[in-house]
Amino acid sequence: MIMSESKEKSKAALMKEKLFMNRKNGCVRVDAEEMKKADEFCEEYKNFLNQAKTEREAVIYAVEAAKIAGFTEYDYRKSYSAGDKVYVNNRNKAIMLAVIGKNGTHNGVRLGIAHIDSPRLDLKPVPVYEKNALAMFKTHYYGGIKKYQWPTVPLALHGVVVRKDGTSVPIEIGESENDPCFCVTDLLPHLANEQMSQVMTKAFNGEHLNVLVGSRPFNEDEESESVKLHILHILFEKYGILEEDFLSADLHMVPALRARDLGLDRSMIGAYGHDDKVCAYPALMAAIDADVPESTIITVLTDREEIGSDGNTGMKSTFLADFVADLAQADGEQTRHVLAKSTCLSADVNAAFDPTYASAFEANNASYLNQGAVITKYTGSGGKYSTSDASAEYMAKVRAILDDAGVLWQTGELGKVDGGGGGTIAKFVANLNADVVDLGVPVLSMHAPMEVVSKLDVYMTYRALYAFYMA
Repeated sequence: MIMSESKEKSKAALMKEKLFMNRKNGCVRVDAEEMKKADEFCEEYKNFLNQAKTEREAVIYAVEAAKIAGFTEYDYRKSYSAGDKVYVNNRNKAIMLAVIGKNGTHNGVRLGIAHIDSPRLDLKPVPVYEKNALAMFKTHYYGGIKKYQWPTVPLALHGVVVRKDGTSVPIEIGESENDPCFCVTDLLPHLANEQMSQVMTKAFNGEHLNVLVGSRPFNEDEESESVKLHILHILFEKYGILEEDFLSADLHMVPALRARDLGLDRSMIGAYGHDDKVCAYPALMAAIDADVPESTIITVLTDREEIGSDGNTGMKSTFLADFVADLAQADGEQTRHVLAKSTCLSADVNAAFDPTYASAFEANNASYLNQGAVITKYTGSGGKYSTSDASAEYMAKVRAILDDAGVLWQTGELGKVDGGGGGTIAKFVANLNADVVDLGVPVLSMHAPMEVVSKLDVYMTYRALYAFYMA
C-alpha cells in the first residue's frame, strides 16, 4: 500500500530510513529513464558476449572499440599528456587501456581490472582420435566446472592454430546457423543405473568429456581410422592444417549459445561467459567513455583468472607493474611510490542469492539480482583463507564515491561460511601494495554453460567503474 503524502511517517519509519540499509529491489528505486539506459547498455553487451567467447576474441573486440574511441598503441619511447588514450596488447590474450590524467601518476593510478577468460573445454595437444567408427576430440576442461552440465550441450569450436612458419589460422565453427555444432555425449537413463547411483564427482570425470566430431569414413575406405582421416581431411581442405599443427594451437569448445533476454519481462540476460565478461565489458566502456581524469586510469582485461592467474597474461605476471613503471618513470616517480598510492576495483562477479538453493547462502550477507553492483570485501574460504580483505578505510572511500554518483550498489559474501569459497585477482593487486576491493555483478548459475544476470546490475557496474575513474 502506498502511503498518502498527507499521512506523516511514524518515528520508527523515519528512524528505519536513517539507520537501516535500503534493501528494496533496485527496479523500484530507479526511474524509468534509468531503466531504459540499462536496457540500451545491455544490447551492445549481448553483442559483445556473442563476439567474445574467448579471451582472444575479447581482445580483438577491445582493440577495435579502443581505436574507434581514439586510443593508440602505447610506445614507451613517447611522451604523453593529460587526456591521451593508449592501449597495450599483451600477446592477444590480455589488454590494458590507459587514459592519462591531469596529475599523471603523482597521486597513484586508478585501476579497474576484470578477466576475459571463462570456463570451457580446451582441446588437448593431440586431440583427434577414432573409436568404434566415431571421431572424437579429447579435451582438458579449463576452470572450475560441474562436469555433468557439459554433456549434450551444443558446442562451438573457437581458437587459433599457428603453423611452424608462424602463420596464424583463426577458427570458428558452430556459431552460424549453417555451421555444424558439436557435443559431449551422455548415457541414456535406461542404462544409467550405475552412473546415477554414484556421487557427481565419480559419475562424470574429465576423461569422459570427449567431443563428438564425425562418423563418416573417408571415401568409404576400409583403412583403419578412416573416420579420423575424413575429419582431418575436412580441416585440411578448409584451413590448410595438419594433425601436428594442433601442437601449436589454442582451441576451445564453448557453448554454441547466443546471448538472449531472459524472463517474460526481459529483465535478465542468459548467456555463456558472464563470468567475467559481465564486468569486463562495463570496465572497457567506462575507460572508453572517460573524460580527462585527475589521476591516470588503467583498465586491465586479463587472462587465466579461472586457473589461478598464472602465466605471462595472468595477473601474477609483471605486465601491469611494468606498465605502471613506464608511466611512473615518465613522470619522474618511483614505481613503488605510485603503486602504494594507487587504488583498484577488481571487477569480478559474486554469486547471486538463489532461492532454490537458499541453504548455500547466508541471506543477510548475500548479493541479489536487481540490487545493483555488489561490493565483495573479501572472498577466500575457510576462515578468509587466500583473500586480501579490503580495509575499512578503503571501503569507506568506495562507498562515498558510489553514493555521491547515485550508483545502486549492495554488498555480499560468496556463500555461507565453510560452504566452499573462491577467489579473484584482488589479492594479486593487493600484493603490489595498492588498495583494492572486488566490485561486480551478481550471477545465477555461475560457471554453467548458461549463466544469468540482471540488466540493471550490469549497467550499475558500468556506472560504478566510471564514477571510480572520474572521482
